[in-house]
Amino acid sequence: MTETRPTVRDVMSTPLETISPDATVQEAARRMRDRNVNAFVVTTTPRAIVSSTDLLDAAAEGRDVTTLRVSDVMTTDVETAAPDLYLEEVAAMMTTYGIKHLPVVDDDYLGMISSTDVTAYLSRSMRHDE
Repeated sequence: MTETRPTVRDVMSTPLETISPDATVQEAARRMRDRNVNAFVVTTTPRAIVSSTDLLDAAAEGRDVTTLRVSDVMTTDVETAAPDLYLEEVAAMMTTYGIKHLPVVDDDYLGMISSTDVTAYLSRSMRHDE
């Protein structure tokens, strides 16, 4: 019996959720809640991401989230994952860099993989093994 190792492509979230760097932090928070996601790729060059942690930090610092822009709180030059990486490789990257989201990139953005995606996949596969 051959065991197939899961890759990023097998568990990533699609379609990719994006947001403009000009959107307000409040709008980003609302869209995250409505779409039940915790991060967006920001449509900039170089690559950028904004996470719920970035938004929470801005609010906790007392910044005005109604006027503060995504570009003011986003993380630039983000790490990315290739779609053919194995899950253990992407989990190691997340641990090494202390991150929970990685945009999946080939020639272009394909999706997003999160620590939640990895955990959910492992949980499902463990139930099937029993």
